[in-house]
Amino acid sequence: MYNAKILVIDDEYYIRLFYFEELQDAGYDVATSDGSKDIIDLLQQEKPDVVILDIKLEGNRSGFDLLREIRRHGYELPVILCSSRDEFQRDLQSLAADHFVCKSIDLTELKEKIELVLYKSGHPRFQSGEKCCLA
Repeated sequence: MYNAKILVIDDEYYIRLFYFEELQDAGYDVATSDGSKDIIDLLQQEKPDVVILDIKLEGNRSGFDLLREIRRHGYELPVILCSSRDEFQRDLQSLAADHFVCKSIDLTELKEKIELVLYKSGHPRFQSGEKCCLA
């Protein structure tokens, strides 16, 4: 079976480590970044199936900036925005993402959104007849 690759972009080291461990335990291949590397280079290098993107990043770039760059370069891969502040969900820039999830210690909602976007994107794990419990 082909494991989906998840790219987690978050400026907080311990959040990246937590997501890495939890998503890897859930059967995904996981790559992480603090958001400082060029997003297009990172996508070409890692070839993720899904991007988990924090909105508030250090420096002069935000997750919205990275999302805009991803879409401007024609990447249609699923992007799930994550933030500890739910008011970003109502920001019009969030419409370019596939989903928005509030950060939590319980990753159930995030994992459900990952499964859903993989199913909708026709990921090979669902082409073998496996059903998505959320579709």
